[in-house]
Formats: sequence, C-alpha cells, structure tokens
Amino acid sequence: MQQVTRPDPAPSRWSYRMQRLMLTPLFRFLLRVGLPMVVTFAALSIYFAQEGNRDTFRLWVSDIRNEIETRPEFMVKLMAIDGAGGSVAEDIREIIPIDFPISSFDLDLDRMRQTIAELPAVKDVSVRVRPGGVLQVDVTERLPVILWRGEDGLALLDEHGYYVGQAESRIKYADLPLIAGEGADRAVPEALALIQAAGPLRSRMRGLVRMGERRWDLVLDREQRILLPEDKPVQALDRVIALHQAQDVMARDLAQVDMRIRSRPTIRMNEAAVEQWWRINKIGFKD
Repeated sequence: MQQVTRPDPAPSRWSYRMQRLMLTPLFRFLLRVGLPMVVTFAALSIYFAQEGNRDTFRLWVSDIRNEIETRPEFMVKLMAIDGAGGSVAEDIREIIPIDFPISSFDLDLDRMRQTIAELPAVKDVSVRVRPGGVLQVDVTERLPVILWRGEDGLALLDEHGYYVGQAESRIKYADLPLIAGEGADRAVPEALALIQAAGPLRSRMRGLVRMGERRWDLVLDREQRILLPEDKPVQALDRVIALHQAQDVMARDLAQVDMRIRSRPTIRMNEAAVEQWWRINKIGFKD
C-alpha cells in the first residue's frame, strides 16, 4: 500500500520572517506612512522638474491668494485720523500716501505707525484696521506749553522739552511763557517749575534766559533780572518772592538781584538810582 505524504503546515523560512517583520511597529509605520510619503515626494519631484509645471503651480497659488485678499471684507476704503489737528492730519496723509481701496494684507501697520511717530508733533500713535474697511489712526499730539527762542527763531516745546513745531510769531502764542539761551530746551521742566514759583512776579515776567547751559536768569519788565543759582534755583526764587512780599523789593529801582551765592545775596541798583543816591548824599554832606 502506497503511503500518502501530507504537506508540512509550518510556514516557510521567508514567510516566517515576513510575519515577524509585520509584527514590528516600526516596519508597520514605515509601510503605512513612510512608503506613501516617498511615493508622493517622488511624484512631485518628477512633476516639478519641468519648468512649465512650476510656473503653472505658482500662477495657481497666486490666483487663489489674490482671490482671498481682494474679498470685500478685507478691503480698506478710507483712512480716519482722530486726535490730530488740521496741520498734523495733513502731514500724516502726506507721509502715508495710500491709494484706496487697498487690501488690508498689503498694509504694513507697524511701519506706518513708526513713520507717523517720527513727526515732531506726535507724542503717541496707534494704527489699526477697524470693521467697515477703515484704516483708523489715533494720534496723541504733543501740546506746546512753552516758547523757545533759539537760533532758528521761535520753537514750540512740550512739557518735556520735545520739539512740537515752529511759531510764526510771539503774538500768536502770547499766553505761552518764553525761554531763551543755548540748552534751554533741555531744561524745560526746571523752567516750568520756576515759572510756577514766580507767583506775584509772574505778571511782570518777560521770560527765562539760560546762562552757560547751567543756570537761569529770570527777566522782568523794567529790565530787571533775578540771577538764580545752578543748584536749587526754585528755592532761591522763593527767597526773593518772600523778600518782595515783605519789603516790596522788586518794586524799587533795582537792576538785578543776584542769588548765585546763597549765603550772600546781592542787589544792584540802576544807574539813575545810584546817581540820585549820590546827589542825596552830597546834599546831606553840605548841610
């Protein structure tokens, strides 16, 4: 009787190895993810190797981008400027020339803000696109509080000494105090403190003159001057004010009050007053 040979149910060596390999997580990941990526990359490389295909793709992307950026909700139609005077608003429109309508994607808001902030009269500025297609510019102007007579004429300064603009005439800004002298613009806060401390003499003030870029002379009408020290000028002026209120000193025929030496204030009389004093003394001597 012939013996029948049954096939061996055990897997072959290569089948066994493949089954073991399929049980490896890394191999399954490469087969599931890596292989499609390699095939896709190879196909794209072959496609973009031709210059015509590259140009077609760039044109397609550009059309899609342009279609999105030019949608009505992204278009800016006008510019609104708040917080700025007429001249400042005109300067802003001049340095930010924009042809409306324009896509908001084409606006460099940071650069526009920096450009506007460089204007002397602008203290702070914010730029944004608000709903409705409006480019909103909110400006905080520097307010002129003092006049500085320098080499270039009359300049308007704010409370920190920053340049605001040129003054056409003194009459137009008659309500602003006047300072003069080299370096006066760098000591505006101190000048304002002196003006505030002038008190009863403020109505007679003609201005403050910076001397040697280190101290102030307070100039009054009748060509009177109060020479203030470099150190603690406000306190020195307070002493003069107290003396004036007690003895009405500044109403007399004086040329200047020198407070530069704190322990020894000096008063200089006018020439006419000195001559009169000598005449009185001579008459007294004859008698």
